This record gives sequence, structure tokens and C-alpha cells, in this order.
Amino acid sequence: MAVAAVALLGLLSGCTGGDGDAVSDDGQFSFVSPGGRTRLFYSPDERGAVTGLEGEALSDRNRKLRLSDYEGEVVVLNVWGSWCPPCRAEADDLQAVQDTLGDQGVQVLGVNVRDNRDAAGDFVHNFGITYPSIFDPSGRVMLALDGFPRSTVPATVVLDRQHRVAAIYLTEITEKGLLPKVRDVAAEGRQTEPGDSGSSEGSDGQG
Repeated sequence: MAVAAVALLGLLSGCTGGDGDAVSDDGQFSFVSPGGRTRLFYSPDERGAVTGLEGEALSDRNRKLRLSDYEGEVVVLNVWGSWCPPCRAEADDLQAVQDTLGDQGVQVLGVNVRDNRDAAGDFVHNFGITYPSIFDPSGRVMLALDGFPRSTVPATVVLDRQHRVAAIYLTEITEKGLLPKVRDVAAEGRQTEPGDSGSSEGSDGQG
């Protein structure tokens, strides 16, 4: 019964199901089942780092995009596909986060999965998306997030300026739900000491 309930929640929250939870394992990101939750938040002392994430740019097959290209920036990873209705619904919300917080050192970075380049390119053009995406039809790029449920689309992972996991959304996001969390993470180390959370889970409704 419990297994069926978790599976149903996954189907309701995205195009395909899967759940996980980020924990620190020797300072690196790892993933453990969160008991059906789809939105997870971590204070700085609970976070694990993500390293080695890279892949071919959607816009240019001859260019590599690397997480390390955004050193010192908050990175909002969004896993999406042009075939995924919730991805279409949240596209303008992610663009709004980029437009609002880009000048505060925030970068949205898409990871396009199980797609073809033409369809994904049309998606980017039609929705006026200006942030870059990695073209990852096989889903291998997300192996850099150890144990992350790659079947979950859409999914959004907020990385702090040290590229440690600060928040995970295993569901469609909205600007109202995502923007306050990303703003809080961007402010860490500026308004608080590194060991303080600088974020509030109460502001993370989906709206």
C-alpha cells in the first residue's frame, strides 16, 4: 500500500516518477529515499557537493557546458524535455528566476533529457528561454548527482555558491515557489555566517 502511494505521488508530480533525498557523504552529494516528499531543503551544514557535471550544449554540439563554468554562482539545475507537459508549464517560471536574480550571481542551467535536438531547440525558441541547457538524451549527465532519480522529469536542484545541494524539487515548480528559496541561497554568506541556513522552508509553497 505504501509503495503504491509513493508511485502515485510520483506520477502526479511529474511526467515520470521517482523520489530521493540529498545527504552529505564525505562532503559529496548522495541520494537516499525521502519517504515520498517532493520538495527538500537543506541548511549549509547538511549539504553535499556536486562535481564533474558536464555535457554537450544544446545550442552547439561542439561546445561543452560544465558546472565548473559557474564557479561562485548559485546554479539552478532543471531537468526537462520538450515532450513533458509540466516542463512547458514551468518554462516561464524558470526564465523569470533567471531574469530576476541573474545579476545576483544566479544561473539557471537546463539538462534536456530523452529528447531530440530539433524538438528541444524549438522548445527553447518558442518559450523565449535565454539560459543554456545541456543536451543529454541518455540522461547520463545526472549521474554526477549520485543516486538521483533520473526518471523524474521535471526536476529542479538548487546548488549554493559552493555547488552544494540546497534544495530539490521532484515536481513542477512555480516562480512563487522557487524564487524565494533561490534568493535566500544567493544571500547566504552576505547577510549570514557560512554555518547559518539563510533560508526559510516556510516560503517554499508552490503557489
